[in-house]
Amino acid sequence: MPTVIMYTTNWCPYCQRAKQLLQSKGVTATEINIEADPAKRDEMMQRSGRRTVPQIFIGDHHVGGFDDLAALDRQGGLMPLLQA
Repeated sequence: MPTVIMYTTNWCPYCQRAKQLLQSKGVTATEINIEADPAKRDEMMQRSGRRTVPQIFIGDHHVGGFDDLAALDRQGGLMPLLQA
């Protein structure tokens, strides 16, 4: 199973929803809190090209934010990616 990394903040409701969706699939994401370490915000923006949280990576694949993760799940693409 690939590593799941999620860039988050403490106050973000979409981060919580993304975490809950992943947990419902039996996956615990490694969270990187960009508030706790401002250098990680720069890392997130460089990796994703985006400024908003969450930013979710499954292995080397950039999924995007919660809406992207939920859409991938609805289309049946999340589990195959998690099981790769």
